[in-house]
Amino acid sequence: MSTHQPPMPQAAPAAPDRQPAPGAPYSGYTSPIPVVRTHLGHAIASEWTKIRSVRSTIWTIGVFVLLVVGIGLLAGAVVSNSASTDDLSGESALSLGFFGLLLGSMCIITLGVLTTASEYGTGMIRTTMVACPSRARVLAAKAIVFFGVAFVITLATSAFVAMTQVSMLSDVARTPTGAEWLKGTVGVSLYIALLGLLSLVIGSIIRHSAGAITIMIGAVLAPLVIALFMFSQSLEKVRTALFEYSIPNQLSVFYSNSLSEAGPSGWDPLWIILLTTAVAFGAAYLLLEKRDV
Repeated sequence: MSTHQPPMPQAAPAAPDRQPAPGAPYSGYTSPIPVVRTHLGHAIASEWTKIRSVRSTIWTIGVFVLLVVGIGLLAGAVVSNSASTDDLSGESALSLGFFGLLLGSMCIITLGVLTTASEYGTGMIRTTMVACPSRARVLAAKAIVFFGVAFVITLATSAFVAMTQVSMLSDVARTPTGAEWLKGTVGVSLYIALLGLLSLVIGSIIRHSAGAITIMIGAVLAPLVIALFMFSQSLEKVRTALFEYSIPNQLSVFYSNSLSEAGPSGWDPLWIILLTTAVAFGAAYLLLEKRDV
């Protein structure tokens, strides 16, 4: 009996991949999402989504509002209950808003540093740079969004405190002039927003949240503290310069309450912080282009 098996059918050879002829249109998948060239507006929208969706932003701004409003109203209540017309003769009630804004500026500094340095700490900066390879555009978008948020929040808070204090002290303090209103609300808000923007730039340069925050707090407090302990007569000029150009004194200039007769006056502190921030921004841009992400 024959045991011969019929031959198994051979598989047909695989057909070679067919490549489209040169110049022929590609007939594969086409995304329904329109492809557009990205611009600064897209980067600003992305940074706005980031800054409003992070918990640290809500907490930091909340503490800022609490400090400015709480200390401002407390100072107004204490002065209105204890001061007389002679105590505040010729003085404006707007100057009482200085104390809350000085402490609240620490919150704006912290938020500015976290806006950039936190992305380097978490590694999120790699995703950001992949989505937007233009590093200058990313830095500019962060600066625009942060400055807008800081300015609006500071302006709203300082204006509310100023109006409340003026109404509370209307019987013992004089009515502020239009120029004093402008400096005590818009001027001081621009200054604090630029101080926060300087912190953002320092965060981009240092790339470490704790280090950048420490540097900025030192820049705010160190000159004034160092000047307090310069008792030597030979250091008098240095002590005076530290007093006059310290950030707390520059902040007090907006309320016509400077620590010295000389030094910055009027709108000078705003130009000083603007120039300083511009120089730091240029340094941050150069380092951003040279460094690896």
